[in-house]
Amino acid sequence: MIRILGRIRSINVRKVLWTADELGLVYTHEAWGEGGLRLDSESFTKLNPNRLVPVLVDGDFVLWESHAICRHLVRQYDAGVLNNDNLRAAAWVDQWLDWQQSTLNPAWRDAFLGLVRQHPAHRSPALIHASVQLWSETMQILEQTLSDGRRFLVGDRFSIADISVGLSIHRWLQTPIPREPLPFVLAYYEALKRRQKARPYLCVELA
Repeated sequence: MIRILGRIRSINVRKVLWTADELGLVYTHEAWGEGGLRLDSESFTKLNPNRLVPVLVDGDFVLWESHAICRHLVRQYDAGVLNNDNLRAAAWVDQWLDWQQSTLNPAWRDAFLGLVRQHPAHRSPALIHASVQLWSETMQILEQTLSDGRRFLVGDRFSIADISVGLSIHRWLQTPIPREPLPFVLAYYEALKRRQKARPYLCVELA
């Protein structure tokens, strides 16, 4: 039995849950990080010494890091739904996954944590202003990419890159910041929302 551990408010947990749903997997979801399911408990620390979610438990196999889990699920269980055996296309999927994690994530950090999560360490107006500017500049990269009319990030085929970046757009839209109009990003996001498996994850309140 596949177990997916982590509270649904976590964007990284939603990446894994959405991927599992697109693949039609049967799994149990345990909301670690909420209520009495503490990340600093001995039982959870044995699964992930970083004390972070998500964690995948598949029989005796344990894996953490959201993109590693998504890649594993596609490689292990995909029957042609998300997998792409074209090496260049697969590399582009990895490119966008890495971009989301290494470029887009740091851009929103202070703005999101300060304005949505109300974290004291990120409430400085200067930090928030700089974060909003960097976030806006980074989103322009996505707008330029989508302006060629492609349906998804890697051509006409939906992939886990769209899951990761789609959830990031959701975060951008839900954070109370000034936003420049990005029509191609918004059209892409609305198309993702029409996917049946996407709806539970693109309608989550962030606060």
